[in-house]
Amino acid sequence: MAEGIRDKVAIIGMGCTRFGERWDARPEDLVTEAFEEALADAGIDKDQIDAGWFGVFYDEQNVGKSAYPLSQYLRLQNIPVTRVENLCATGTEALRGAAYAVAAGACDIALAMGCEKLKDTGFAGLPERTKGTFEDLYQPGFTPPGAFAQLGATYAYKHRIDMRDLKRAMAHVSWKSHENAVSNEKAHLRRRLTVDAIMNAPMVAFPLGVFDCCGVSDGAACAIVARPEIARELVGPDFVTIKSMQLSPSNGVEMGHASWDGAHTLTTRKAAERAYAEAGISDPRSELGLTEVHDCFSITELVLMEDLGLSDEGRAPSDILDGKFDHGGEIPCQVDGGLKCFGHPIGASGLRMAYEIYLQLLGRAGKRQLKDPRLGLAHNLGGIPNRNVAAISILGLNT
Repeated sequence: MAEGIRDKVAIIGMGCTRFGERWDARPEDLVTEAFEEALADAGIDKDQIDAGWFGVFYDEQNVGKSAYPLSQYLRLQNIPVTRVENLCATGTEALRGAAYAVAAGACDIALAMGCEKLKDTGFAGLPERTKGTFEDLYQPGFTPPGAFAQLGATYAYKHRIDMRDLKRAMAHVSWKSHENAVSNEKAHLRRRLTVDAIMNAPMVAFPLGVFDCCGVSDGAACAIVARPEIARELVGPDFVTIKSMQLSPSNGVEMGHASWDGAHTLTTRKAAERAYAEAGISDPRSELGLTEVHDCFSITELVLMEDLGLSDEGRAPSDILDGKFDHGGEIPCQVDGGLKCFGHPIGASGLRMAYEIYLQLLGRAGKRQLKDPRLGLAHNLGGIPNRNVAAISILGLNT
């Protein structure tokens, strides 16, 4: 019987670039920036790394369709490198590859890197006929904001919530992230917003206004993982381990018949159930110290609080407005600013989420540091509500 990878893999170093409009940097500059921080954090030489995984979603950023650029950018010592992509879970997929290799005994030390450079392409992430210099990905009648707007409308209908009340809870989600990002020098957007400004912003796809949507940015993030016994030798007794990693893709049920109500993400619920079991978590509401979830839109974060079992069905809007997920709340969410304020360079986002949890667990988050978190959860949702992949990583201190 499969026993999972709980505590079989330690994270010994992480790095993350500043996210934003990085006109000053090429992809290789971003990769190097994240890698140098992670390498210094781990206190190792790069020739100690046995293999690497490179998460890149779009190859149009001049990275190409192979993993070869990772080896070239970092002058790795002719070790195996693999390029992975899995929609918005691409960064987490890179970490999963490196972690599984270490857990299996194939590697002592492995590298996971995620990078995307989208601003140069003109890709805006909103409903446009063309995507900058990308190939035409347009589908008549489809846009991401339109798809997630339907999640909001269906959620309100199912739970008999007035749309104005739902909008206010959504506005609090965005307001919270902006408040948190002010103290984070690596965030793209560091401007405070009022709830009224968020609610009265121009509409993109009802009920989503401009400030309900995350933007596009450039960035890279990196993790170096190793066997726990090696971690003890390198960094001492205090280190972070991976408690669980679970992935759940849609299988067509959501579009195949009427069993899905359209008001939640089925894949997140499946992945969360397995992730909690693997990590030995029986009550996530009392055991998780923080979360980083895929807030591509404010309604997504709201719904995910229920999908992850952190709010009861239909109670997420009330919990959000009560401050349950604020920085000082019971289960802080997006304490670094989230996708909302970092933007979403797709290949890097999953690793950026893990980076924040890593810093928090080790007490290195500076002004935004939480009080003594022991476990943190990172969640990605790639795709749209009825066709997606959910990825969950749970990290914790070595026990």
